[in-house]
Amino acid sequence: MEHKARARLLRGLAVEERRIEVNGIGTTVLEGGDGPPLLLLHGGIECGGIYWAPVISRLAQDHRLIVPDAPGLGESEPDREGFTGWMSALLRLTCEEPPTLVAHSLLGTLALRFAADHGERLRRLVIYAAPGVGPYRMPIGLRAVAIRFALRPSEANMVRFERWAFADLDRVRRLDPDWLDAFTAYTRSRALVPHVKRTMRQLVATGTKQVRERIDVPTTLLWGAQDRFVPLDLATTASKRLGWPLRVIDDAGHVPHIEQPDAFVHALEEATRTQS
Repeated sequence: MEHKARARLLRGLAVEERRIEVNGIGTTVLEGGDGPPLLLLHGGIECGGIYWAPVISRLAQDHRLIVPDAPGLGESEPDREGFTGWMSALLRLTCEEPPTLVAHSLLGTLALRFAADHGERLRRLVIYAAPGVGPYRMPIGLRAVAIRFALRPSEANMVRFERWAFADLDRVRRLDPDWLDAFTAYTRSRALVPHVKRTMRQLVATGTKQVRERIDVPTTLLWGAQDRFVPLDLATTASKRLGWPLRVIDDAGHVPHIEQPDAFVHALEEATRTQS
């Protein structure tokens, strides 16, 4: 069932899936397209990079796209060395020139730390709904839903989690019910894997802390207007404090690339076009 669900999520995408060794870690990467390199780094979610599927083919029209499963999530092996070594090696193996890095949610926080220390490795940075842009406190309701799903990743608990993630889950289901069913099934199956559970706990602990280091990479913030995971107010304050442009996607929660894929692609194109 797990493999069928993943195959459904991959169906028709303009990328190829391959397995590479990244700093000694077996890493699954989706690659395709032609143009300036664009690396999509998923957030703290058990399924890994496959959740970028709704925008992959569109973005691959104008970019050479690199979509990894981060260590310990999706189909990638867990990592005991740390994010920085893996990220440095991934860029070395997949990018002939510094890419634009789009980093979502908890891994967006790790990307900020990487950019502070290795900014020369990146052309641009798009921080997408990441709690590390400011002083963040996880909403109590989200914490309860997340713990419930971690303990028992049932379909009902996944739906409760999705209702927090999306501004309108019913509208997302109407867009492509077959895709959403496969996404739910695959994410639930990965949530049962012990090393995935450990990785998720570690990410929550590290990815929710504010990044205070100076970042010299041209950076844009990208947010859903109705984000209940990481409220827009955090991004608005960070944008004013840091001088980073903020692009907001209306009628979307924490994952606009799934909920409003056309608006997400447009906002990302604007962000990459206007950064110097």
